[in-house]
Amino acid sequence: ASKKAFIMNRVGDVGFLFGIFMVYSFFNTLNISEISIQATQLFADFEIFSTSQQFSKSTLLTVMGLLLFCGCIAKSAQFPFQVWLPDAMEVPTPVSALINAATMVAAGILLMARIAIVLTPTAGLIIAVIGVFTALISAISALFQYDIKKVLAYSTISQLGLMVTGIGIGATNAALF
Repeated sequence: ASKKAFIMNRVGDVGFLFGIFMVYSFFNTLNISEISIQATQLFADFEIFSTSQQFSKSTLLTVMGLLLFCGCIAKSAQFPFQVWLPDAMEVPTPVSALINAATMVAAGILLMARIAIVLTPTAGLIIAVIGVFTALISAISALFQYDIKKVLAYSTISQLGLMVTGIGIGATNAALF
C-alpha cells in the first residue's frame, strides 16, 4: 500500500512539476500574488486579443491548469488515482489517522484553491467532471465495503471529489467551506 501511494503521488507530481514550469515560462514568476494580478489582467483584456491569440493563450492556460491539477489528482486521490487511499487506510489506526489529520489528502484541494484564478472555463469543466465522477464512484464503492476503514477511505475520497467539483465550477469558497 505504501509503494502504491508513493508511486501514484510521484506520477502526479511529475505532471505538477511540468505545470510549474509552464507557470514560470508564462508569467515569469512563481509568486502567487503576482500570478493572480497578471491572470486577472489577462482575463480582463482577453476580448482585445485576436482570435488566434485568444486560442493560443486559452489553450496554454488550459494545459497549465490541467498539469497543475495533476498534483491535486494524486494527493487528493481523484480519478484515476483514487486507488491508493483505501489501501493506505488499512494500516493501523494511528497511521491512517495521520494520513487524514495531517491534511495530506486535503493538500491537493488547497493547491487548487490557490491557483483557481488561472483556470480557464475549459480546465474548470474538466476538473469538475473528474470531481463528480470521483465523488460518485467512491460513494458507490463505499456502499459495498465491509471494512470500516475502507468505508472511511471511500467516503473521504467522495467528499474530496465534491470539493474538486466546487473548485472546477468556480465556487472555491464553497468548496473550502
